[in-house]
Amino acid sequence: MIKIVLAAVMLLTLLQAEKIHVNKGDHCLIRKIDVSKYPQWVAKVVTIQNKTVYFSSPKSMFEYIFSAARWPELGALNSNDLKSVQVSDFKTGDAIDAKTAYYVYGSRKTSPGGDDLVPFRSKSDAEAFVKRNGGARILRFSDISLALINLINGRI
Repeated sequence: MIKIVLAAVMLLTLLQAEKIHVNKGDHCLIRKIDVSKYPQWVAKVVTIQNKTVYFSSPKSMFEYIFSAARWPELGALNSNDLKSVQVSDFKTGDAIDAKTAYYVYGSRKTSPGGDDLVPFRSKSDAEAFVKRNGGARILRFSDISLALINLINGRI
């Protein structure tokens, strides 16, 4: 019985899977590029004031999260002021909760902004990606720091 319930939940999750919807001309707050050109890398946050902000990659999203106070007009001073945080699963392209994602650091895949963190819904998908594309570590949201983002950006 438990297997049937779990299978039903998984099926509903798959049926409800959606991409992060962006329009042509939606730009990354950090890199100022059209995010619709790079759908597999798109990330998005919604602030507590219901302002939607798009990013060209998870790295750019984290840059914003660690310095949200630079954009007070968006209504978020820190990560506690964010209603939702989403990234695109690199395998499926589906929108996933950034706080529960697995991120591959140090792979051969690069985003429009260069070296980046590659997000996945599951650890097994991240591990399979590492086998094909390299990667130094698989990280969780809470493992990612401003120092890591600066390192990826070549600022250290």
